[in-house]
Amino acid sequence: MSQKSHFELMARYNQWMNAKVYDAASKLDNETLHANKGAFFGSVFGTLNHLMVADTIWLRRFADHPARFAALGPAHALPMPRALNEPLHSELPSLHKARVGMDEMIITFIGETTDNDFEQPLSYKNTKGEPYVRQFGPLLQHFFNHQTHHRGQITTLLTQSGVDVGVTDLSMLVPEWQQP
Repeated sequence: MSQKSHFELMARYNQWMNAKVYDAASKLDNETLHANKGAFFGSVFGTLNHLMVADTIWLRRFADHPARFAALGPAHALPMPRALNEPLHSELPSLHKARVGMDEMIITFIGETTDNDFEQPLSYKNTKGEPYVRQFGPLLQHFFNHQTHHRGQITTLLTQSGVDVGVTDLSMLVPEWQQP
């Protein structure tokens, strides 16, 4: 599997899992959705919001890649969050709508990449303003791993609240082996 194929799979998995998580979260009442359960970002809602914040930060950085991916043009228009827990939306439906749009942007963006793009350096500043230059491919892998990490927390919080997200395995999206 090429790197591009791998990242296309990760983008599809991200979209699939976000749809499942938001569907499950919509079954919670507002109090349970916002209840601080001791996760890194407190609640189910707080963690969903954090994923949007982090994805916004990374997509804005990725928009500065030397390839200038057209799909990330709208990312420059997104306000840069000042904190990893900055509230972007106050209600689940508006956060969900933003998530759907962002996931579509991610899929389109990954579709524009080439294997050569993953070898290129990306210059960016972290949230403290410190400069970095890192290889793009591993940064993109971090982007997807970060989402998986926090969705794992969300699925635990949902399960503790009596809501089953269902199957979450990436293997469900891995294509069947075809003999060459």
